[in-house]
Amino acid sequence: MCWSAAYFFLVLSAYYVIRPLRDQMGVAGGVRNLHWLFAGTLVGMVMLHPLYSLLVSRLPRRRFIALTSRFFMANLALFWIVGLRVEGDSLVWLGRFFFIWVSVFNLFVVSIFWSFMADLYRNEQAKRLFGFIAVGGTVGAVLGSSVPALLANHIEPLHLIAVSIVLLELAARSSRRLCMEAEQWSETAHEANAEKLGGRVLDGVQAVVSSPYLIGICVFMLLYTVTSTILYFNQASIVGSVFADDRGLQTSFFARIDLAVNMLTLLFQVFVTGKILRWLGVAMALSALPVVCLLGFIGLGLAPTVTALALFQVLRRASNYGLTRPAREVLYTVVDRDRKYKAKNFIDTFIYRAGDQIGAWTSAGMGWLGVGVAGAAWLAVPLAGLWLALAVWLGRKQRAMAG
Repeated sequence: MCWSAAYFFLVLSAYYVIRPLRDQMGVAGGVRNLHWLFAGTLVGMVMLHPLYSLLVSRLPRRRFIALTSRFFMANLALFWIVGLRVEGDSLVWLGRFFFIWVSVFNLFVVSIFWSFMADLYRNEQAKRLFGFIAVGGTVGAVLGSSVPALLANHIEPLHLIAVSIVLLELAARSSRRLCMEAEQWSETAHEANAEKLGGRVLDGVQAVVSSPYLIGICVFMLLYTVTSTILYFNQASIVGSVFADDRGLQTSFFARIDLAVNMLTLLFQVFVTGKILRWLGVAMALSALPVVCLLGFIGLGLAPTVTALALFQVLRRASNYGLTRPAREVLYTVVDRDRKYKAKNFIDTFIYRAGDQIGAWTSAGMGWLGVGVAGAAWLAVPLAGLWLALAVWLGRKQRAMAG
């Protein structure tokens, strides 16, 4: 359990060190171009998912987890070296590619981590322990977001990439140690570490299409990403107008939101998450985020200010990481190993970014039609209501399958 938390600590630390840099580069490339960046992210997912499925099918668990970490480290090093040597329009274009790459990187490393956790722990163990394991990630996110919050105004932001590379290497070593620890407690863990899943590249897609339960998770994910993207475009519009072209202030603002989110998430995970999952069930934990979004979009529609935006972002993301995300990962403990790695990754990457794409082009269309921040917020309210109903259904279905 402690090694699981340590692994997640390092994965999220590595991501949150460079997340504000990604957001700043996205704003620098122009708010009107963000929907193209989301389109590029979806293309990146389409290109990378077959390669991932091939690795999962051909390599044992221990090897493909470490190999993916080293692959992303090599990419980071390339961005760091090139970024220090270009300027002007070339730097803007590099920033766009970096935005796409970080968006792909985040989903893959986090999806692989939670697939690993769903493979290691049974349903009842997951309800009891996923909250604590998530604390490791939250502490890592706090550490990671505090680094750019403190240093963004004092050093060249691109140097933050070096910190992320070191943390990813430590994460790879932690995953290997976790595999070794699991073998000491379970014979099945030894088999899982050594055996190959086999199968075909498209097994994950076929598994999703054939399962109403997994289709429900897909729709849940789509509603999450569509509403998140609408909020992200609202954030870009408000921040771009309030902080103008000051890169340091923009990066610092994003980092401080990250820091507040992670501190609140930590409180949820330590004192609330495990109790809700055990006592009130998965349905209640899944419903937390849709309820916050329903109220948050109403508030943003009434007062589209930077203060309302910051409050909504903090509460939304803290509810997601603290309650809804651990509950969503518990959903996968009742499916077989092949679906935990292949179908889950397809949902966490392609379906996730497909929702981003729908939300991005919807936001772009609303912009072309002259719909402002408040109007976009009101249009997202019925989506949040549908999302809440689906969360209740999924929680009940998971309980039935576990039984």
